[in-house]
Amino acid sequence: MLLRLAEPTDAMGVAQVHVRSWQVAYRGLMPDDYLDQLRPEERAAKYTLGNRDASKPTTIVALDAGVIRGFATIAPAHDSDVPGYGELAALYVDPDHWGRGIGVALVSAARARLFELGFRDAVLWVLKDNSRAERFYKIDQWVPDDARRTQSVWNLMVEEFRYRRAL
Repeated sequence: MLLRLAEPTDAMGVAQVHVRSWQVAYRGLMPDDYLDQLRPEERAAKYTLGNRDASKPTTIVALDAGVIRGFATIAPAHDSDVPGYGELAALYVDPDHWGRGIGVALVSAARARLFELGFRDAVLWVLKDNSRAERFYKIDQWVPDDARRTQSVWNLMVEEFRYRRAL
């Protein structure tokens, strides 16, 4: 497995992982008709990959045999109550490759990159009732901090819970 910073040409590969992982991981947590209509082509058009500006989101991809199998996106946290924190904004692995260490490698690389950028603490948001993600992040020493939000994600209102950890 190879981890590297994403480039603009990775947009479709990232979008395929993003959509597929949503369709599997969020089944039962989001409406089926909503998940079924998600298209990688639409998602890929919204990415800005290849950014090297520390004040903007940066994506790390995991490749196996030259194919993107997962990705993590980091950025400065934009929550006003955690100034100076970094954020793990996204972490997704193709469901056919769950349980193979890709998520562990990506979250580790994301934490290391945030640290390199000068952050010493980070937050992330988890969809309500996403027990698989909650277990994963707790194993990686992320702790719920009681912050909650409801926001529009891909035009769907979702409830999320925040986790944090030292880097």
